[in-house]
Amino acid sequence: MSTERKIDATTDDVKGKVKEGVGHVTDDKKLETEGKGDQAKGKIKQAVEDVKDAFKK
Repeated sequence: MSTERKIDATTDDVKGKVKEGVGHVTDDKKLETEGKGDQAKGKIKQAVEDVKDAFKK
C-alpha cells in the first residue's frame, strides 16, 4: 500500500470517529451518521489497498 493511500484511508477513519463523537455529544444524528460513513469509507479504502498489496506479492 502506498503511504499516501494509507494516510488517506486513516484520515477518513479518524475524521469519521471525530464526527461520530461530536454528533453523539451534541445529539446530532446526521453528523453521527456522516461520521460512520466516513469510517466505512476509510475501511473500504484500506481493504482495497490490502487486496492490491496481496496481488503484488
